[in-house]
Amino acid sequence: MSDELTIDSIPHRPPFRFVDEIVAVEAEWIRTRWRIAPEMDLFRGHYPGYPITPGVIVCEATFQAGALLITHRLGEAGLADVSDKKAAPVLTRIKDARFKRMTKPGDTVDIEVTLDEELDGAYFMTGRVTLNGKQVVRVEFAATRVANEGHMR
Repeated sequence: MSDELTIDSIPHRPPFRFVDEIVAVEAEWIRTRWRIAPEMDLFRGHYPGYPITPGVIVCEATFQAGALLITHRLGEAGLADVSDKKAAPVLTRIKDARFKRMTKPGDTVDIEVTLDEELDGAYFMTGRVTLNGKQVVRVEFAATRVANEGHMR
């Protein structure tokens, strides 16, 4: 049984994992980092000749950081081993996404997620992504854990 939170503590794997590093984590807050790899296939078709990272992918990086925070909280409470594959954090709501800047191939962003409220197994969070200290996106979202019915490995 492992109690160490790592980026492998959630089911996301390359090429759809957008967290490279956990910088810091506490009970109600996490900071992660993601280097936006220039070789990502999506840049071939998203604004060819002027590649920018799709906002939905930047939000997904935030949601993955939130999944890590949930996993950390459950581990801290002794409710789940972070290697537990019986349930996984799943996004249930996106609210009020506000985009301020674009990110490009090769940028490194910091992602901070705070837990605003936990209610009956639902986690309501706010995520902020910054590039060089300037806000890229702010988004409110919610997630819960759902049972793995043999779909995750």
